Amino acid sequence: MGFTIDGLREIRELRLTGRLPRRLVRNPVRMAVAEYTGLWGWDVTPGARAVRRGPGPGRPECSCGRADCASPGAHPLSADLTIAAGTSLRQAMADWDRTPGATALLPTGRDFDVIEVPRGPGRRALLRLERIGLPLGPVAEAPHGRVWFFVAPGAAAELPQLLYRMGWDDALPQLRCLGLGGHITAPPCEHGGLGPVRWLRPPDLESSAPPPARLLVGALAYVCHRAAG
Repeated sequence: MGFTIDGLREIRELRLTGRLPRRLVRNPVRMAVAEYTGLWGWDVTPGARAVRRGPGPGRPECSCGRADCASPGAHPLSADLTIAAGTSLRQAMADWDRTPGATALLPTGRDFDVIEVPRGPGRRALLRLERIGLPLGPVAEAPHGRVWFFVAPGAAAELPQLLYRMGWDDALPQLRCLGLGGHITAPPCEHGGLGPVRWLRPPDLESSAPPPARLLVGALAYVCHRAAG
């Protein structure tokens, strides 16, 4: 995680003076986009949203308009639509307003990869890792029952071999890693029409970078193995 000094200064000054733009304060997604790009130094990609038609628990439709969409409300609108890290607050807002109603997606593989585990094991692992004092990056929980641990980029490529060397390769069905070309839905946006994604451990200035995957994989694989048994 590489926060930007200019973005940090700009957002902090606006908060201290109370001069945050009204439309930024009133829209938590727009505020989050400004912080992700300007404060934490992450790219943000506008994503499709799920649209429910009528009552009932039926499968939602996707705002992309494709009847056969495989991931309603959980994919980028276009690979070319990205708000780059470090974009000024004014420009980030202008770029975001070009895709009204979009969800915010965080691309993986550049500043971080994401290890994904089921909710129960993920929550237990988070408590375990915090208790023993291992370095942690941001951790988010998605409404489809998954927990996302941010780790240093490159983890997706090395994870299978890392698990094999540790003797935890049987955890692979439950534990996977998103790297280059992947993305996650960013808090506080909804994921797939199921509800909002939320932070279990939000980004902060104490962590200058997500930890190497090898520091977390043992604990994550252990809880996944126990859950499967």
